[in-house]
Amino acid sequence: MSSGRAGSFREFAEEIRERNRYETGAFRGWFGFGPVGWLRSFCFHVRVLLVYVVARKSIRRGTFDLEAYGGRSFASLRAVEGAGGKVLVTGLEHLASVPGPVVFVGNHMSTLETLLLPGLILPFKDVAFVVKESLLQYPVFGPIMRSVKHIAVGRANPRDDLKVVLTRGQEMLQSGISVVIFPQATRSAVFDVSAFNSLGVKLASKAGVPVIPVALKTDFMGNGRVFKDLGYIDNRKVVQIAFGAPLAASATGREAHEAVVEWVGSHLREWGGEIRIQEGV
Repeated sequence: MSSGRAGSFREFAEEIRERNRYETGAFRGWFGFGPVGWLRSFCFHVRVLLVYVVARKSIRRGTFDLEAYGGRSFASLRAVEGAGGKVLVTGLEHLASVPGPVVFVGNHMSTLETLLLPGLILPFKDVAFVVKESLLQYPVFGPIMRSVKHIAVGRANPRDDLKVVLTRGQEMLQSGISVVIFPQATRSAVFDVSAFNSLGVKLASKAGVPVIPVALKTDFMGNGRVFKDLGYIDNRKVVQIAFGAPLAASATGREAHEAVVEWVGSHLREWGGEIRIQEGV
């Protein structure tokens, strides 16, 4: 069992490559303001903001590389633990089992997965995220995303987004870079199967690479009512991330897509998450 004692991103990377999992150790939290509350949430968001302010300084100096990117992600994980949160990651052996690039396909519950996944994937594979184009304009996080590999979509025209993801995604994969895609229109604590499209599987099929499903329960960090990225923190909710075994994407990808949906849904069900099979249900 991983104890969460790593003091640097390099140590963390070595630890998860060796153990193929991560679990927060006994120490959890610096500030005891209850499981939910504005003060705990404020302290968490300030700490994450400072993490990425440091990253922007590295960008200006021209020293922001993949290790620095992973380090900022690791610092975000430590911010979760500093707020009293517990993180449990399993299935990392599947990242090591595939020598080349893959397409990671997972549900999108909160901003937290965007913060944590780079630090978990980069010890195994170079990676690019499919992100909303508007994210690139964020005052702090935007310059960081523009400095790393990414695929930007507008979310206004699904047909145009499909072309961008398939074209740019295939270029990334052919150059050895894995791609992370959240096939939902928006972040949601509810896993709506009808809104979970097959774009990630289509990309994998076109590029001839495997799909690795990712189940994510990150409602430790809620979606804010006014500013969606600044929601309340609830440290009673464990941050759970599970990577599945690689799936071969066929020409149509239907079986692989159904397998991804089943993987994500079964884990969320096990973790107490809410699943919607179709609209209105």
